[in-house]
Amino acid sequence: MTQELLMQKLKSIYGHNFDYSLVKNAYTFAQESHRDQFRKSGHDYISHPLAVAMRLAEWRLDPATIAAAILHDVAEESPYTKEDIEKKFGSEIAFLVEGVTKLKSLRYTDAAERHAENVRKMVLALAEDIRVILIKLIDRLHNMETISFLKPEAQKRIARETIEIYAPLANRLGMGDIKGQLEDLAFPIVFPEEYLWLTEQVKEPLEARLAYTNLLIPKISEILSREGLAPSSIHARAKHYYSLWHKLRKYDNNIESIHDLVAVRIIVQTIEQCYAALGATHGEFPPLPGRIKDYIALPKSNGYRSLHTTILGPEGKIVEIQIRTKEMHDEAEGGIAAHWAYSEGKISKEKRNTLAHSRDLAWIKQLRDWHSNFQDAGEFLESLKLDFFKDRIFVFTPKGEVIDIPQGATPIDFAYHIHSDIGDQAVGVKINGKIATLDSELKNADMVEILIQKNKKPNPKWLDFVRTSIAKKHIQAATKKAKTSF
Repeated sequence: MTQELLMQKLKSIYGHNFDYSLVKNAYTFAQESHRDQFRKSGHDYISHPLAVAMRLAEWRLDPATIAAAILHDVAEESPYTKEDIEKKFGSEIAFLVEGVTKLKSLRYTDAAERHAENVRKMVLALAEDIRVILIKLIDRLHNMETISFLKPEAQKRIARETIEIYAPLANRLGMGDIKGQLEDLAFPIVFPEEYLWLTEQVKEPLEARLAYTNLLIPKISEILSREGLAPSSIHARAKHYYSLWHKLRKYDNNIESIHDLVAVRIIVQTIEQCYAALGATHGEFPPLPGRIKDYIALPKSNGYRSLHTTILGPEGKIVEIQIRTKEMHDEAEGGIAAHWAYSEGKISKEKRNTLAHSRDLAWIKQLRDWHSNFQDAGEFLESLKLDFFKDRIFVFTPKGEVIDIPQGATPIDFAYHIHSDIGDQAVGVKINGKIATLDSELKNADMVEILIQKNKKPNPKWLDFVRTSIAKKHIQAATKKAKTSF
């Protein structure tokens, strides 16, 4: 891509409200840095950072992020250093480039140690400046798109890391589209036999459901028009293969049990229209009991908002309907990046520089504080997968504070999530105002009140049912301390 073409594409996205001179200078510097360098595919090396930059530009991220994306391999793949970048582009861009470089430059003799330490570095970068992770996620996405040029051993290593760490991280940041793409690119490499089985099983049902859905969409459009609703879009969305495979495993591989193989997505203008569209749809097609989910009133832990309902459509066929606004749709696809749309004068530099203290992403700050409990990188990585990348639920404190914890967590896990002293001194719990046992499995939207007793010590038997690593660590430490005191 020439500099002229890059500028044309950026101007079609940003218009006049953008620092084009910064990006031009980054392009010139990167082109010189990567001169005579080629990727495994045979393409000029500069094609990779430019592809990453353009993906980020689609989210309208700020000029510093776009410039850093163009420069993100300079410090590692050329004679130029972070100091050279800082001298020419300033400390902010140098910091972003260094952050991305750190995530790739670790060298350990033990592969597991290298992997775990790399993840730890990534988590710290996430807590310090989320733009580093946005660049890294798109860097990984483009590398996965061109992974076929690598040796099989490298493909498997990179694909497994992608499916275990990068895709869950994208999901945690609400970046559903990136999560799905990463998983689907890694799926045939990590699980080749399962991938082949799935594609064979799903081909005919998928084609049939797409055809059915395409006939249903005009009917839904007519129903909404009669109610004075004019959706900006009604379209079909096929489920990602890797997500479908995971869901099939819960249903004994019965494809007929998957009602959202193809879903109808309705995009409207306002929240009020979301509920009006839901009512209009139910007026024509009866909903399945217990299948209405209001993620607008109670969003998912990664910020996802939408109305979901499963209806009985024409010919008695079951279809999932998703209803959301354009803003909700953009956030569902781009996650935190959608919040970062660059807008001169509307988004402060402080907000652009870090989201570590954002109320909506309080878990990032918690993650930064939490990681210090783990000295061993391998232990940290396993805990990360369980405590932060596992499916999440929302529960409430008696004061109405929303707490984000892993699915399957118990009141003791909740207590240690609040504070180690609360966990240590827990003697009972009220869930939704009723006394419950400390080994109860918490459900989404539960209101949880921990009953404590001062000077109480944790019970070693709690280790039999707690789920989170941080709770286990505190209980084990307190138990060990109690034994040594005798």
